[in-house]
Amino acid sequence: MLLLGPPLLLFALITWQVVADGPLVGLDERLSRALVHPDRASELLADLGNVQVALPVLLVALAYVARRGRATGGDRWWLPPAAGALAMVLVPALVAPLKEWTDRPGTPAVPPAVGYYPSGHTTTAVVAYGAATLLLLPLLRSPAARRALVAACAALVAGASFGLVRRGYHWPLDVAAGWCLGAALLIGLWLLAGRRRAAGAPGPRTGAGAGAG
Repeated sequence: MLLLGPPLLLFALITWQVVADGPLVGLDERLSRALVHPDRASELLADLGNVQVALPVLLVALAYVARRGRATGGDRWWLPPAAGALAMVLVPALVAPLKEWTDRPGTPAVPPAVGYYPSGHTTTAVVAYGAATLLLLPLLRSPAARRALVAACAALVAGASFGLVRRGYHWPLDVAAGWCLGAALLIGLWLLAGRRRAAGAPGPRTGAGAGAG
């Protein structure tokens, strides 16, 4: 549970600065002015955080993990995909009230409105691509395949994050808060299901030990 401390503490710090209009907000706004350059490329990158793009990726991974787990007859094979689905469901459940509470306005690149903090698109990208990666990693035997999967996940999240800031859809702190919130959800997923699998959860029960436990 100690793993949840750093991302939640950093999220609390960023949120406090946004709500209190602290020094980080001024730095955030200056950084945004230096980075914003709305163009087609940044818009396409930002779309990687859309639910319509990220959710199908996660659903395919969940279906594959569930199918593999059921086929091998693993103990509680349904737990990892269920935990992954729960992490995704928690994204709007957490982000929506935070947006309403913080009531942060958007950048000059978007129409006047409020509710931009934290970035739901960033949180969606982190959880969808991250959960898919965490659940698929134990099924890959090749170290090269594992590295490629992690690299692809990092590239998708980084691309979405950069696109959101570059296009001006979000302030940098909105995106940073999305990383923290998404990281906390992924750690929760790992604690619930991933750590158990990584530690070598038993598969089908056979032999003399089949009746134990």
